[in-house]
Amino acid sequence: MKPENKALIKALLEKSASLQEDIFDDTEQMLGTVPFILRVMARRPEFMIFSALKDFYALRPKSLDARTAELLAVAAAAGAGADKCLKVHMNAASRAGASEDEIMDAVLIAALIGQTKVLASALRTFQEFEEKAKEKQA
Repeated sequence: MKPENKALIKALLEKSASLQEDIFDDTEQMLGTVPFILRVMARRPEFMIFSALKDFYALRPKSLDARTAELLAVAAAAGAGADKCLKVHMNAASRAGASEDEIMDAVLIAALIGQTKVLASALRTFQEFEEKAKEKQA
């Protein structure tokens, strides 16, 4: 890495206490809470700061409004089985203007995709099993 870039990163991390405070404040404003994960990661400011910045940009892309981004986060959290994240993002979606029906639909869409994943794999395996059974009978 170029020395000037190392110096920039070092200067940024020297302000880690102030950055963490701002990140916590912004997270509270965006999500209505500061998630446990972020609080624990704060023990390693060099990790937490860059991770949080990435998360902020991912959760508030320029191409989507906050409501839509949070509904996507709800679906992703539901699909991943991340229950604590799901609660946080349901609340954040509501704060961003999503209705209870929209949040429920995001969960149901996630469930459909999850079910499809299970069925696609399991039914292919069943089809192979069935074909082998037919070959044995022949």
